[in-house]
Amino acid sequence: MFHTFLFLKRHLRGLLLLMILVSFPFKGNAISFALDSIATWGKFPRFVVNTYRWGDKFFNSYDSSYVVGTGTKFNVKLRTETWTDHYSFGMEPNMRINMVSNATSTVGLHLTYLAVSVGYDLNITKIFTGTNLTRKRFMFGFNCALFAADIFFYDNNTGTRITRFGPKGTHNDVDIPFYGVDNKEWGIDLYYFINNKKYSQAAAFNFSKIQKKSQGSWYFGLSYWNQSYNFNFNELPESMRDQLPLSWEDYYYKVNTQVYSLKAGYGYNWALGKHWIVCVSESPMIGFRKGNVNENNKNSIALNNILRVSAVYNLNRFFVGIVGRGYTSIVHEKESNLVSNMYSIEIAVGYRFNIW
Repeated sequence: MFHTFLFLKRHLRGLLLLMILVSFPFKGNAISFALDSIATWGKFPRFVVNTYRWGDKFFNSYDSSYVVGTGTKFNVKLRTETWTDHYSFGMEPNMRINMVSNATSTVGLHLTYLAVSVGYDLNITKIFTGTNLTRKRFMFGFNCALFAADIFFYDNNTGTRITRFGPKGTHNDVDIPFYGVDNKEWGIDLYYFINNKKYSQAAAFNFSKIQKKSQGSWYFGLSYWNQSYNFNFNELPESMRDQLPLSWEDYYYKVNTQVYSLKAGYGYNWALGKHWIVCVSESPMIGFRKGNVNENNKNSIALNNILRVSAVYNLNRFFVGIVGRGYTSIVHEKESNLVSNMYSIEIAVGYRFNIW
């Protein structure tokens, strides 16, 4: 016990010293936050600096003839994104329902520090139209040379239009407003890049690296999606409701499932001249779906896909990016299938900088 106390006392003293040095109001020229300077403060600060340098070299080392840093630790971007969803139901024996959501736009502020990115988007369509329709998204990302991780939260109860309703193969185009949508989703995506010395996903989608020469990479990973889909068909005419599956109790279609998937994908960055980067990345996923579909326990194979494209223009510390995304998820049961697609286009303008 006594030895444990001495150990804690010795290391807490170093940590306390570090906190005092950071918080004390030194004059600008009295202290430096450069790594070499911090390492001279004592054993514990030197250990922290050495650990950081080791981790940076191991996890974030590139072939400098292909990928280089931006020379800054931070970037901030103002972005606007326009979203639309497409839902396609296939029902026994040969019924089809297609829906397309109203396009909505968000504006958000996103901050990146080294490998970490966070951001939050708000619906501006609601502000300008005065509707009750909402759409918002929170995102967190971690990107280094070896691997990347994305966390997202998404909800959608925007207005939707039914564009097709009826037997497959017949002319059954319609245009029916549909407001019975309340969908929520969040997920975690993990990637490991095979060609991690020469290809940078962060250069194309996080704007925190520069791809100097064209290169691509296979990547593999894991994915978890939590999906809650709620479709209320009660407002449809009775003649249309009668064509819905009997398993859709009270004319509701509900999905509440967790999806665990393996992913395998490929991304390629084209370095066009001195300033441009163009990227295409796609990752099909296959896994296991667990949960309830229409209040029935449903364990089945899950099929998902993510397609992303980007074009980035870098000019000194400024950058402009256009990013397109497509998310596809398939929910299968005995009497029906749902193919859910989510498409978005992002335009971002940002600036890179240092604080220390």
